[in-house]
Amino acid sequence: MNKVSKLIGHQYIFNDLIYLDQSKKLPNKILLNGPKGIGKKLLLNHLLNYLYSKNNEKFYDFKNNEYNTNNSLSLLISTNSHPNILKIYKKNDKKTIDIHQIREMIQFTNQTSFNNDRKFIIIEDINFLSINSANALLKAIEEPNNKTNYILINNSEFKILETIKSRCLEFKLNLKSSDVIEIVNYYFNSDIYNDINLDFINNYNSPSFLISLVNFLETNDLSIKECNIEDLLTYIIKNKLYTSDDFIKEYMNLFIELFFYKNINNSKRISFKIKKYFYLKLSFVKKYNLDFESFFLEFNDKLLSE
Repeated sequence: MNKVSKLIGHQYIFNDLIYLDQSKKLPNKILLNGPKGIGKKLLLNHLLNYLYSKNNEKFYDFKNNEYNTNNSLSLLISTNSHPNILKIYKKNDKKTIDIHQIREMIQFTNQTSFNNDRKFIIIEDINFLSINSANALLKAIEEPNNKTNYILINNSEFKILETIKSRCLEFKLNLKSSDVIEIVNYYFNSDIYNDINLDFINNYNSPSFLISLVNFLETNDLSIKECNIEDLLTYIIKNKLYTSDDFIKEYMNLFIELFFYKNINNSKRISFKIKKYFYLKLSFVKKYNLDFESFFLEFNDKLLSE
């Protein structure tokens, strides 16, 4: 993995934000909206590293849109230790971003800023805001402190509350296929994208997913080139990784989708009716926290076994 963070594919939005800042017109309420895993947080990290190091070129290479992830400023930002930055996100043991976190945010805005510099409040995955949290946030951003900027991040598969969206300047993020290839190869510092099995390559899979997939395959001694979607699902089910591996749990729906995408027209055994059956059953199992093992055993017996 590179120690240097390079911004790929979002330079035009980054440049727009920098221009707005240099013109002293950077909005104090910004919404970054785009598909999961395409680099919304990466863009934000570049923006923060640039804004807090404008007078010190050694911290940010504006010409190449790069910064060293081990410099002192970058470490403060990445470890949530910067005194003028507050990051809010759903905690692992919670279902929502609760009202207490928004109250802490309001307290943060009322405190004196370090070096009299601007403050940034980052709220990740705003679809997890509870009703009370959303209402409290709305009240706060309607009466912002002049030196407080809000940046909200949303995965575009989730709808945004219009009352929040209407108060922000929205930037919609997307990546071209060439950007995805460049990002994956840059991360591994090799031409690894062309080695990934074609079952996992399409116009919708994000660089974040592909990077995590390669790391998973290498960690488990599975061939990047030879391991297809059937092999991967068989391995997951055999080792019950759907309950123990965070990457597998996060992308299990996608793996099943990739399986049906490949096989729905290529197998006499697999029909749209069977696909619908397993989709509904998986949704039901997840919704009511039922037995995943029986679901995957049935999936294996009916669809993976010869």
